[in-house]
Amino acid sequence: MTTGARIVLHVDMDSFFASVEVRRDPSLAGRPVIVGADPKGGAGRGVVSTCSYEARRYGVHSGMPISRAYAFCPHGVYLPVDRSLYARVSAEIMAILRGHAGRIEQVSIDEAYLDVTGAGSFPAAKALAAAIKQEIREVEGLTCSVGVAPGKAVAKIASDFQKPDGLTIVCPDEVAAFLAPLPVAKIPGVGKKTGEDLNRMGIRTIGDLARSDVQDLIARFGRSGVLMHRLARGTDDGEVQSREGYKSVSRETTFDEDTADPSILSGTIADLADDVTEALAADGLRCRTVTVKIRHRGFETHTRSRTLPRFTANPEVIRQATCGLLLPFLNGTDVRLLGVRLSALEGGHTRQASIDEFLST
Repeated sequence: MTTGARIVLHVDMDSFFASVEVRRDPSLAGRPVIVGADPKGGAGRGVVSTCSYEARRYGVHSGMPISRAYAFCPHGVYLPVDRSLYARVSAEIMAILRGHAGRIEQVSIDEAYLDVTGAGSFPAAKALAAAIKQEIREVEGLTCSVGVAPGKAVAKIASDFQKPDGLTIVCPDEVAAFLAPLPVAKIPGVGKKTGEDLNRMGIRTIGDLARSDVQDLIARFGRSGVLMHRLARGTDDGEVQSREGYKSVSRETTFDEDTADPSILSGTIADLADDVTEALAADGLRCRTVTVKIRHRGFETHTRSRTLPRFTANPEVIRQATCGLLLPFLNGTDVRLLGVRLSALEGGHTRQASIDEFLST
């Protein structure tokens, strides 16, 4: 069946920060570019924000401690994060996407979901996705990967299927066959530890998970077991949520490997605070409430919030509040995801489309 179903596109820019840096300095093309903390000859603290595909061949990946990245690739080109530049380019890309869909949900600086059900069929959606890729390439000089599917989760998995510069279409009657052979770690939100737990249960592929007894999953993972089972079976009722009218700005990052390292977690949360503060300032806004989001193994998620004495857009005030909220979680427990949200806003615009809202998984 290729008509009459909801059609969702997931657009994911390819190694976004690194690609923007190569666009700025074409001499970097083909070289291992690593964007993140200063490696300081292998003694640096902090993490890799993103890296080029050339760097990934040496084992470097986002979320990796910068010292380990340097050990793997000492000859790489290490660049600091230029948040203002990436935010400007992101805004231009999102403007392109809005020109192709009535509803768009930006979930990070370099990815978004589009509801293109109005295209009428999956072949038409494929042509639309190809047109989006071409426009981004021509206008921005950057590549992206796109997944097209009847739901958000499968669309996200599909966009990662043929990276970089990929286009993968999964029609409704193809979902089960597409998902079945993939490793369970491909399901959004399933981290390293959860994947290992599933493997110990004899569950290695998404097909294995779909065929598993949901009661066994509930016994091991609680409510998260139900969600994983539903996603494995291609059941995803989540709607593409337009950010119109939202009164918060958010940013989150998922580590490729769970970490409990206080220096990595503190450095990452500080970077996220800086990211959302820049987005706040760009729209002439001030916030009153700061929220930190922490996700541990599986889907176990916690949030802590603080209401400030007065509205502010002061980067140092927001950073201090964010780092303070993180402190109770620096307890040796591995962290999969960190996020920062600023809310209770005043001034500027009510729509914040330049940075991601928290996912509701």
